Amino acid sequence: MEAHKEIDTRGMNCPLPILKAKKALADMASGQVLKVVATDPSSTRDFQAFAKQTGNDLLEQTANGGELVHYLKRR
Repeated sequence: MEAHKEIDTRGMNCPLPILKAKKALADMASGQVLKVVATDPSSTRDFQAFAKQTGNDLLEQTANGGELVHYLKRR
């Protein structure tokens, strides 16, 4: 999936990946896609809740080994 911006939150635990994503999304235009790479296992659940609360679209979540990749579309 093509992303306009990517942030690396590997090694960070909740709530840091969410906070960094929130800050990144604030600097993006509506409709742009943010890619977040994380290693925190709870980030999958956290990003689902974050998307629901903020109205941003959670487009895709994938797991590759110990890395979790989340794609969010700015509302």
